[in-house]
Amino acid sequence: MKAYILIVVHTGEIHKVVHQLKRVEGVVETSMTFGPYDAIAVVEAEDIQGIGDILASKIQPIPGVRETLTCLAVEG
Repeated sequence: MKAYILIVVHTGEIHKVVHQLKRVEGVVETSMTFGPYDAIAVVEAEDIQGIGDILASKIQPIPGVRETLTCLAVEG
């Protein structure tokens, strides 16, 4: 299962957050973005529970992460 995590970051923290995202197991890609969100992480896990675990225990606790929005990918 794949999900796109859109992330709002505290001002001045984007480089630190993106660096930490790249170290998270399950994050297969990450980029800084322009617009209402500051970064995006592509996450892969076995199921929706795995996506939730990565989000709640590994991404949201990163210092500088202010808000997230999870978009589940639909393959087909």
